[in-house]
Amino acid sequence: MKRIFAIGDIHGCYDQLKALVEKIPIDFFHDTLLFIGDYIDRGPHSAEVVDYLIKLKNHVKEVIFLKGNHEDMLDKFLNGDDRFTYLLNGGQQTLDSYLNKPVQPESFPIPSDHVEFFKSLRLYYETDEFIFVHAGLRPRIPLETQSTEDLLWIRDNFISTKYDFGKRVIFGHTPLKKPLVEPNKIGIDTGAVYGNALTCVQLPELVFFKA
Repeated sequence: MKRIFAIGDIHGCYDQLKALVEKIPIDFFHDTLLFIGDYIDRGPHSAEVVDYLIKLKNHVKEVIFLKGNHEDMLDKFLNGDDRFTYLLNGGQQTLDSYLNKPVQPESFPIPSDHVEFFKSLRLYYETDEFIFVHAGLRPRIPLETQSTEDLLWIRDNFISTKYDFGKRVIFGHTPLKKPLVEPNKIGIDTGAVYGNALTCVQLPELVFFKA
């Protein structure tokens, strides 16, 4: 049976990411590796994290990268739409990590392959059994008409609901001390950047790994 390994919010925690990928029993030729978003900000090694993820694409047959609210804030920062919010939410650590890397002048401060990576991120991923999304879903709204704002930012209205979305929702965004497992949802952001573990869930077996 094809398995999915979904990894929670990384936030620049490169060492934990590398240790976790090395720990999980994934078959790079048959299984799917999925990342739930928020690769950058707050932690010290965002540039190294993105480097690592880009290289993973050359080794894993099927790897899915979702967009997090921090990648959304970075996009608005680079476009000049909202610079303050990004810097207020840990963006300076990301910029610092890039300033330590050699970058071509035309792509300063972020290398062009990293910019392409950020542009390629998906808002959600759906299988026969699961819906994967960064923050969550608003109850009673079809998946295809969910707002981008909710997919990237929703918290309480999703976390507290018992609503049946038709498929179990796998999400990050809201840091928890341990994975949240409920009939309608599984939360896998366990606050790695706050000194806790980085978590991966193996599906459909519902086996957790941490580093």
